Amino acid sequence: MTLTLNSPCDMHLHVRDGAMLANVAPISSAQFAAAVIMPNLLPPILNADDALAYKDRILAITGESFLPLMSLFFSPKLTLQEIRHAKNAGIRLTKLYPQGVTTNSAKGIREILCEENLQIFENLQNEGFILCIHSETNGFVLEREHDFLPILAEIARSFPRLTLVMEHISDARSLEVVQSFPNTFGTITLHHLLFTLDDLLGGALNPHVFCKPCVKLPRDMQALRDVAFSGNPKFCFGSDSAPHLRTHKECSQCGAGVFSAPVALSALAELFENHGALQSLSAFVCENAPKIYHFTPPQKAVQLRKARFDVAEEYGGVVSLFAGKSLSWILCD
Repeated sequence: MTLTLNSPCDMHLHVRDGAMLANVAPISSAQFAAAVIMPNLLPPILNADDALAYKDRILAITGESFLPLMSLFFSPKLTLQEIRHAKNAGIRLTKLYPQGVTTNSAKGIREILCEENLQIFENLQNEGFILCIHSETNGFVLEREHDFLPILAEIARSFPRLTLVMEHISDARSLEVVQSFPNTFGTITLHHLLFTLDDLLGGALNPHVFCKPCVKLPRDMQALRDVAFSGNPKFCFGSDSAPHLRTHKECSQCGAGVFSAPVALSALAELFENHGALQSLSAFVCENAPKIYHFTPPQKAVQLRKARFDVAEEYGGVVSLFAGKSLSWILCD
């Protein structure tokens, strides 16, 4: 049995830089035609020139059959001139990180709805940009995403022509808010479709499932599954695959991030098949994203076959989801 996915897209991807970039980028480019590249490097990608240089470094590794959709790190330095410069360079995405909520977000935004940022939102709206948001506060960990929802709603109401993407949705209560505004959309990760708090800390602590936002309750996971299995056009796949070396995960100050790139499509195919929803996988990973983000991915037919996939113990020092385990779908060579 084989499954063909036409131009699958990963709309939330961390590939880091330097040696880590060389290690992980080919894993994603083998499976996906395009991906939204996160800008939270050290230092962050604040302007179009840095984004284009980063894009060149990615393409030097992946080749032109993979489209990196570059994004700018939202900051007060995002002037109208810089927005227009980015637009002319083919960049239409910016990523807003609240300060301190996740990896490499120390330079994020403290007061999101301040007057200065409202003007930036207006400029982004007028120039046809998409605002991707890590939608969490710094409150109690299980309520951080829910506490952010009034902020998301205020931006959506105030800037109705600005496309907003609530990334890596983890809380069932977020789904209703995203669906209540015509300009709001969402990405859903593999790990939020698969895991709950029990998988993270119900037995021994599993650092390779630790992420921000954290996995939550069974009812949240089920709500996310229902949306993904339905093919709802407001939502698409964004892995939030975030590599950390094993030494930075299996330690007392564990880095937040799940490395799912090696198993992304295989695990999704297995999950969707097990729940009788394989017919909706194409909408979730191929069809919805180009409509939400208004782009055309490169033509790439990715085939999987029903066969045992033994996941490696690690990939260049990075531990993947399902490391050392087997999945029932494998990428065709």
